[in-house]
Amino acid sequence: MPYVNIRVTEEGVTTEQKLQLIEGVTDLLSDVLGKDPATTFVIIDEVPTDNWGLDRENITRRRQREAAKKTER
Repeated sequence: MPYVNIRVTEEGVTTEQKLQLIEGVTDLLSDVLGKDPATTFVIIDEVPTDNWGLDRENITRRRQREAAKKTER
């Protein structure tokens, strides 16, 4: 019974894209490890960018800083 947890930032991932992820991961586990798709769980968590950090800052701030740099040029 495989369990896969995918976390993405909460920025407009469509239902179709989520379905593609679920199908793709399920197929990968079936093809590579022989796991039964009927017992394969795929969970997709959408995380607000305020709650996702990288290199000492959250993604919201990082993207704001990067956008400001682009407008300065």
